[in-house]
Amino acid sequence: MKIGVSSYSFSRLVKQGKMKQLDVISKAKEMGFDVIEFSTLELPENETPEAFAPLIREEAARVGIEVGNYTIGADFINNPSGSWEAEAERLKAEVRAASLMGAPGMRHDAAWGFPADYKGARSFEEALPVLIKGCRAVTAYAAGYKIRTMVENHGFFCQDSERMEKLVCGVNHANFGLLIDMGNFLCADEDPAKAVGRLLPYAFHVHAKDFHVKSGMLPDPGSGWFSSRSGNYLRGAIIGHGDVPVVQCLRIMKNTGYDGVLSIEFEGLEEPLEGIAVGLENLRRYIV
Repeated sequence: MKIGVSSYSFSRLVKQGKMKQLDVISKAKEMGFDVIEFSTLELPENETPEAFAPLIREEAARVGIEVGNYTIGADFINNPSGSWEAEAERLKAEVRAASLMGAPGMRHDAAWGFPADYKGARSFEEALPVLIKGCRAVTAYAAGYKIRTMVENHGFFCQDSERMEKLVCGVNHANFGLLIDMGNFLCADEDPAKAVGRLLPYAFHVHAKDFHVKSGMLPDPGSGWFSSRSGNYLRGAIIGHGDVPVVQCLRIMKNTGYDGVLSIEFEGLEEPLEGIAVGLENLRRYIV
């Protein structure tokens, strides 16, 4: 199993101007990661993903680290174009960017929920046929570039393991799978170990993430915390410091034979480089 890190883990430093987008590549290598994963590029003004992507590939080759995945946003039922077909066409350009940066996979969202003015039924089952069409169109195109596509469990609407399984089985394409984030199931108040056990057969990529959790019965803990779908409180944590059953999830992965990339996605309040480093140390200790 290769251990990676998402560029999202460094995003606070990039936004603060303490690092440049390309700096995260050499930093990831320096910290001992095998793989760097890029999440929603912080681009220079007037730059496009397709123009910037070759710079990522060149820098990764220079420092000697793999580009393991490309992660972007999408929504097939609530997007500016108003159609899943147009959103699929937009994502095809992102597939080309993934190819140019040397990523073997691309994660895109499926949907974040229905528009506020939507008049019909709002169930996941109502949305599922459109989501299947959109995901299938993108992955069929990506297959021509030898890039596997996947959807991640996040965004509340497409988060529960049962919903994710319905989507991946509905698309039913060898080039389409899931990015499983072991922490994100808590956003939908689902037991991470149970969810990982259900979805691991469909996994193309896995995120190691930890959260601190407080019951919704308690007072709002304030800044840095957000609410789960049912009102519990979550805050990003260093791997091993929170309440996600990371070791149990890793054991499930080992028993299932998963041998892909496991990427740290850190979003805690701690200083990012320290949070990432401690998380990596813990993760390597847990895997042995």
